[in-house]
Amino acid sequence: MTTEDPNSAQLDTPLRKLVGEKTAKALANHLDLHTAGDLLYHFPRRYDERGEHTDIRSLEVGEQVTVLGQVRRTDVRPMRQRRGKLLEVTVGDGSGGVLTLTFFGNQAWRERDLRPGRWGLFAGKVTEFRGKRQLNGPEYVLLGDGSGDGGEGGAGADGADGAEAAASEEIEEFAGALIPVYPAAAAVPTWVIAKCVRVVLDTVTPPEDPLPATLRASRNLTGLGTALRGIHRPATKEELYRARHRLKWDEAFAVQLTLVQRKHRAAAWPARPRPRRDDGLLAAFDARLPYELTAGQRTVGEEVAADLATAHPMHRLLQGEVGSGKTVCALRGMLQVVDAGGQAALLAPTEVLAAQHYRGMLDLLGPLGRAGELDGDPDGTRLALVTGSLGAAARRRALETVAAGEAGIVVGTHALLYEGVDFADLGLVVVDEQHRFGVEQRDALRAKAEQPPHVLVMTATPIPRTVAMTVYGDLEISTLSELPRGRSPIASHVVPAAEKPAYLDRAWRRLREEVAAGHQAYVVCPRIGDQATTPEEVGAAGEDGRRPPLAVAEVAPLLADGPLHGLRIGVLHGRLPADEKDSVMRTFAAGDLDVLVATTVIEVGVDVPNATVMIVLDADRFGVSQLHQLRGRVGRGSAAGLCLLVTEAVEGAPARERLDSVASTTDGFRLAELDLEQRREGDVLGATQSGRRSHLRLLSLLRDAELIRNARAEAIALVEEDPELDRHPALAASVATLVDSERAEYLEKG
Repeated sequence: MTTEDPNSAQLDTPLRKLVGEKTAKALANHLDLHTAGDLLYHFPRRYDERGEHTDIRSLEVGEQVTVLGQVRRTDVRPMRQRRGKLLEVTVGDGSGGVLTLTFFGNQAWRERDLRPGRWGLFAGKVTEFRGKRQLNGPEYVLLGDGSGDGGEGGAGADGADGAEAAASEEIEEFAGALIPVYPAAAAVPTWVIAKCVRVVLDTVTPPEDPLPATLRASRNLTGLGTALRGIHRPATKEELYRARHRLKWDEAFAVQLTLVQRKHRAAAWPARPRPRRDDGLLAAFDARLPYELTAGQRTVGEEVAADLATAHPMHRLLQGEVGSGKTVCALRGMLQVVDAGGQAALLAPTEVLAAQHYRGMLDLLGPLGRAGELDGDPDGTRLALVTGSLGAAARRRALETVAAGEAGIVVGTHALLYEGVDFADLGLVVVDEQHRFGVEQRDALRAKAEQPPHVLVMTATPIPRTVAMTVYGDLEISTLSELPRGRSPIASHVVPAAEKPAYLDRAWRRLREEVAAGHQAYVVCPRIGDQATTPEEVGAAGEDGRRPPLAVAEVAPLLADGPLHGLRIGVLHGRLPADEKDSVMRTFAAGDLDVLVATTVIEVGVDVPNATVMIVLDADRFGVSQLHQLRGRVGRGSAAGLCLLVTEAVEGAPARERLDSVASTTDGFRLAELDLEQRREGDVLGATQSGRRSHLRLLSLLRDAELIRNARAEAIALVEEDPELDRHPALAASVATLVDSERAEYLEKG
């Protein structure tokens, strides 16, 4: 490897200047590592200890793995189909698990090299032959005196002398008790990364520590240079812990500073106050509500009302269980804005949901929502629905009422964002199921107001506290945890179709019983069907060896000819024309269909109180939160709800355990924690929103809740005294690196 002058190497130094062109190219092409800083922030995935097993028994066929093991025995025999010999090496891990390494060709030096008793790291793809797990021609590095590394095209190509020559350099990477194992690629095994890391650590000038010295001292944080060395080459577990703790702190602190700064800046933005009136539409609406608001709804109403009355824009997240009454809370806020002379817009993710919101609000408002009509209240307002499927004449009329300010409440989909949709005085934007919308879409609607409008974001997906702090840290948060009176309980059961087919037969009979009692049912499939694949179907594909997921287009006729023969069955999915979707939903809501076979297009907002049973086919193909959302479509009336989760996953499989967890509780917050446990942190943190490299690697929203709370407290204190970090330029630069500009924009506009 070539190196440059140690005094001139910095974190932004290209790796080709430090480790050579060939190695740098491999690191760039296979791991997207380009600079010294990229490599130092490419942290080990785990640490192995010699003498401790790595549980070979847990390896799965098809995995690309790096295993720490000890050679137990070697066996050489002639190959049957071609000339040459086959070397089989059996390695163990101390737990009873064994793995076979196979090498083809005449390689006597390798037999001498891989002698019994030697420990090594072995990397390759797990295959299975005659019931035994094996690695074919793996790359490896041996630990201890006389080690070598090889594999096809590796050091083994030069024979024993080449392996021995490489040994002295390789073994230095693993001199300590803790052996780092890096996220690697077949072309760049973990020991090559370790060797490159050593070069970088020995040549790069440690970066200036961006954290204020007082903060490091008060929080007992080790220095950044020490932490970067300690996470790659820890001498002890204590050193490793301190390094990881410091680097986790940097990640949490960078995110919290970004969010707290955003919140601080937003507090200074001007907005037109929309104070509550005692004699306006809101008061009249409250007087005609056919039910009493829950305590939670009243509390949220006070929070929203107070925010709307200020001269700075509200930026509030309203989260609540499925059916907890978020829409009523939002409508009351919208009426307060209309009372103050403004307009409110509700942005829904689908036409089905937009149309349902529109009809639901019309029903709730009654004459108050029909100003200008014969039976309307002259002191009321008008509602407008703006979707992409509106005819030209209807669209023109709707846009005219919006532009003139006659429509106080506007409900729509992405169509609201288009050019030509103008508001007279947009004062409040309500975003339903905000995770369905991109940053640019939400920002486009805000831009339609003269001053920044008040913003209320709603989600029916409960959010664990650490996620709320980390992803929604610039929003005030309101929570509706209780269900309105009159909502019925929902029983959930897993139906193991493969193990007990009779249970699935019983599920269809149970559905027929509900229909016979005058109720309705949903049957949910993960896929639409036919040849085309839509965004709705992305992610529905099964794992290797599994049949394709069940599809609406295939299941509906089978049910009509089979177990649901004679029932009135409708079909609903995202590929139907908008007017047909609306027609199907109206027909189902009116009770003129018994069963609706649908995709997850019904996941959010669909409200048919007479629907009491839902059968989810291939339930293991859905996520935890998605199943909880789907389940919330039943039990919305006076009759109890039933949700049956049909799966072919066998007992004890992770997918089956996940379904058992969903069936065991209707507590959305507990399920949100479970969902978080099963998702990559990067997905939760929004890293997928940016195509650029993010240095957020170590932070766990489950395990590091206290650290995140402490980081937020320190971020608040620092931003209060130095809002733009002008007096902390190194820290500002660090935040810009850890939370790149695209990701910061995602966090800010989320």
